[in-house]
Amino acid sequence: MAELLPLFPLQLVVFPRTSLPLHIFEDRYKEMVDEAIRDHSEFGIVLAKEDGIVNAGCTVYVDKVLTRYPDGRLDIVTQGFRRFELLDINQERAFLRGTVEFFDDDLEAEPAPELKQTAIARYQELAAAGEKRANDDAVLNDAQLSFQLAQAVPDLDFQNQLLRSRSETERLQQLNRFLEHHIPRVRQRTRMRQLAPRNGFSHKIAGV
Repeated sequence: MAELLPLFPLQLVVFPRTSLPLHIFEDRYKEMVDEAIRDHSEFGIVLAKEDGIVNAGCTVYVDKVLTRYPDGRLDIVTQGFRRFELLDINQERAFLRGTVEFFDDDLEAEPAPELKQTAIARYQELAAAGEKRANDDAVLNDAQLSFQLAQAVPDLDFQNQLLRSRSETERLQQLNRFLEHHIPRVRQRTRMRQLAPRNGFSHKIAGV
């Protein structure tokens, strides 16, 4: 019988070798995380949507326990580990578990250096334009660079698409196309925020 992977549905996507801080407060997930800490085991993060959870995700392991509260809540830092496809759901415990199949990239030639350089440059442009998440410190020498850079992307569906892809070249190409169109929109929003305080009256109008 296949081993069941504990599942944690969240409105986010986590990638291999990226950091994810979590605050654990629900009893069922306190139980799940406590077991993962005790057994040095993984649990799977899957993207939660209005109509259910997606059928692919990434496992994490608990890297650090920052705080244990008297009521059992936890502040932890996890690290993404390996990707999986979700084949079946088991609901026998308080938290979901799933039968999964792990996967990695297909064998292929290393992406062209120019492709990597373009992706890094656009990632840096995105940060300079004013959009950078607290946990998206990219490791630029990672073999799967696209996963490091994709942490900064705010589109969950696009992130999930990248997570499923089995080609680093394909992911970098998709990321470059996405950022090419996304960065100008971020710059425009940043300009609008900077201009907003100047709009309207800056002085009181004296009464007649």
